[in-house]
Amino acid sequence: MKIINFIINQILREPAIFLGIIALVGLLIQKKSASDIIKGTLKTIIGVVILSQGTTILVNSILPLSNAFNLMYKIPGAAEIKSMGTDTFLATYGTQIGLAMVLAFIINLIVARFTKIKNVFLTGHMLFWFPFIFVACAVEMGLKGTSIVVFATIATAIYIIVSPALITPFVKNVTGDNSFTLGHPTVGLSLVSGFIGKTFGDKSKSTEDIKFPKQLDFLKEITITSSLVMFMVYLVVGLILGGEQVAEVYSAEKNLVIFSIMQGVLFGAGLTILLTGVRMMLAEIIPAFKGISDKLIPNAIPALDCPIIFPYAPNAVIIGFLVSMITSIITLFLLGKAGVFQYAVLPLTITCFFEIGTAAVIGNGTGGLRGAILGSAVAGVLMILLVGFSLPLLKNTVSDWLLIFGGNDFSLWTIIARGIGKIFGM
Repeated sequence: MKIINFIINQILREPAIFLGIIALVGLLIQKKSASDIIKGTLKTIIGVVILSQGTTILVNSILPLSNAFNLMYKIPGAAEIKSMGTDTFLATYGTQIGLAMVLAFIINLIVARFTKIKNVFLTGHMLFWFPFIFVACAVEMGLKGTSIVVFATIATAIYIIVSPALITPFVKNVTGDNSFTLGHPTVGLSLVSGFIGKTFGDKSKSTEDIKFPKQLDFLKEITITSSLVMFMVYLVVGLILGGEQVAEVYSAEKNLVIFSIMQGVLFGAGLTILLTGVRMMLAEIIPAFKGISDKLIPNAIPALDCPIIFPYAPNAVIIGFLVSMITSIITLFLLGKAGVFQYAVLPLTITCFFEIGTAAVIGNGTGGLRGAILGSAVAGVLMILLVGFSLPLLKNTVSDWLLIFGGNDFSLWTIIARGIGKIFGM
């Protein structure tokens, strides 16, 4: 167990170290020089760290906005979440989560080696959070002991094998090759966006072809565009809240305009850092992974974190974020008034950016600008439905966590897992 815990907590849950080891193995298999091995391994690790830091900055820049929306759109009359809580759940079931994680990854490697499904799930933190969700499902269904590990292992293995395979053709539409696929809870929403783009979109007009007048040529820079967009969003939401509520969720010390400017700049900086890390990591991990693909798992495709696809259509990411925020808030307001949900559901700002931003890139790949807009609009509605209907299924365990990070595959597969459990009388 000490060895397993070390692998889980010190390697698999550290994306930079995990992918650095993958790069190291791939370069060793290719018999590269010591200089190339050291350079490739370290640049992979550094790239992932840069990506992670960019992600952290983005999340920090969004959180005050998320709190503002929470204050604006809390559903009256809905019950508050009173689950076990994430920290208590991890302390109680951490071993089962870790075992399911390692066993599911081993199954993924075996399937990739001996079948036609060649994707290898390499998003380390998601490798942890999916068994976390499936262990919670098992506990909610009344399973005990080894049965929890077996159920979570099978469910996690199915997810990390099937979902990247399903999204691979849509990723290829964006990238033009099979160098990587997605290993991220965006897959369900991205598939919907991809199908909508293919059905109703116009691939000839991309989000990246948006024309700006000469006087607004500076908007071609995604750093500037994203900063200005977030500044306007913060400012408008602040004006709607007004008075004491702005001080409560934004900053009591700073003027609304100044605070909005700084949050917008922080968002632009975070996105720039994230994209820099993505490019650096891609430049190293893809050639290094080729060694594993050639020697150990022929034709293997790495399934990676969703920001890996952002550089292919950065405008689509911003469009997906904004459109999904609008449609999700409208959906939340209408369903809240109708009393559809058992628990209070809040706007999922983080999911709108990462999961639906990715879905917009996929929608753009199949249907251009129209596909990105329509795909992210529908995804925003589905996000609210998914989180609303999945919360009661984990009401005794980790629904508090799902309330913040759900509305995506975590919610979708919670519903699927509980449905399967019901069929088998669990």
